Amino acid sequence: MKRPEPVQVIKQRRDAALQSLIEGVPYIQYMGFRFDRRGDELTGVMPYQDSLIGNPMLPALHGGATAAFLETTAIIELSWGMMWERMEAGEDVTGLRLPKTIDFTVDYLRSGLPRDAYARARINRSGRRYASVHVEAWQDNRSRLFAQATAHFLMPQPRDGDVDV
Repeated sequence: MKRPEPVQVIKQRRDAALQSLIEGVPYIQYMGFRFDRRGDELTGVMPYQDSLIGNPMLPALHGGATAAFLETTAIIELSWGMMWERMEAGEDVTGLRLPKTIDFTVDYLRSGLPRDAYARARINRSGRRYASVHVEAWQDNRSRLFAQATAHFLMPQPRDGDVDV
């Protein structure tokens, strides 16, 4: 009988897989986005930077930065979901391709304040070819959203030689 892996080893493997996914997208580093993991749940973090301000008179976060944060959170959530299943099955998770955005609709509910922002994505449907995701963003209070988005993605198709899951 095979001995179960120590919890710390499993945690390190999961953290390394997430870090590998994030490091594979240079735009994430450029924007300074981070992702906190608790089990299989991810929270996107957009640390405040002066360069994110779109209207210095208010001041308010730029809508483009907010939209990019929401879209990135949705893509990472979908990718993490694909990685999670394969990783837990003991498969290699390196070199996975990212979903491609079909459409993306943002609702700006109030001005983003000059402070850190957080986001969580919920996958409404994820099939072989298509996925639908809802993302919510907040700052100080999770029940007071400042933006939300709905997105549809084309899921990456297996390449020749890939195992179809």
